[in-house]
Amino acid sequence: MQSADFFVCDILDAAPKGDMASMEHPVFSIATKPDRNVRRYENGRNFVEITPSVKGLATVHDRDVLIFAISQLMAAQNEGRPVSRAIRFKAFDLLNATNRGTDGRGYQQLRAAMERLRGTTITTNVTTGDVEILDGFGLIDSFRIVRETREGRMHEIEVTLSDWVLNAVTAREVLTLHRNYFRLRKPLERRLYEIARKHCGQAASWKIGLGKLKSKCGSYSTDKEFRRLLANIVAEDAAHAHMPDYSIEMDEEFVTFRARGSVPAREDEIFEGVLDPEAYEDARSVAPGWDVYHLEGEWRRWCGQQEIEPKRPGKHFVSFCASWHARHGDP
Repeated sequence: MQSADFFVCDILDAAPKGDMASMEHPVFSIATKPDRNVRRYENGRNFVEITPSVKGLATVHDRDVLIFAISQLMAAQNEGRPVSRAIRFKAFDLLNATNRGTDGRGYQQLRAAMERLRGTTITTNVTTGDVEILDGFGLIDSFRIVRETREGRMHEIEVTLSDWVLNAVTAREVLTLHRNYFRLRKPLERRLYEIARKHCGQAASWKIGLGKLKSKCGSYSTDKEFRRLLANIVAEDAAHAHMPDYSIEMDEEFVTFRARGSVPAREDEIFEGVLDPEAYEDARSVAPGWDVYHLEGEWRRWCGQQEIEPKRPGKHFVSFCASWHARHGDP
């Protein structure tokens, strides 16, 4: 591929964004040592199987590369610019944006992250952009160091993202992350924030059982050790409120995330999915007397505020109209 085909990541202060699929499922390892376990996570009919390379699974910290790429692509897409899964960026810009060190060690860690992202293989039936890819794929297809400084540090890097990641961008299946996410050093803290951001969102609170949470985190710890690690984070957050956007509480069986009210409202964002003509006819039948185009506007704004990306927009819209009529009655 010629360099002219690459999307150049040059947008300053792009809001950090992560894809919903890997926030929902434990794609990235939270281990602090090389993780060479084959992992399979099942949730209902969905499954994700992650196979490492000899250098181990991609980690939660390696995910910074994808967050940076997704953030740049989403910012460009919102400006109406064309995007590509082949991207080019300056290593310093990524390190700086993700609160990583810009010394020699920072560049070495970035190279290692690229290698793990390239080597980790995903097999899943989880869709992104309503596209199911059942073949095994890497989180990135390839990477290449274009230029190095005289000191041997990476300067410019070209990365080809997987279709799975690009589909999430083009379908807007992403969520904005708090910038202090990059200040969380413990892998488990980052994973807990991702789960809270995906499931609690802008709701006041969200509760999950300890066993289910351990599974969603992708933890190999014993139940006792996981509880101890979690209790330490809860105690630290109670003392310093260091977790972004959400506080964490736990008892013997459940963990509760409570919103701090800092997640930005999405009043200005609306869902832009296409509706079939049949959806409007069905909407008229379930909400008689109401202007279906008015209801469409209410539905689109509500989806944006709730950060919902319906996989079947028509069916979702009709259900919204039925609920609207049940609440408000005839106009």
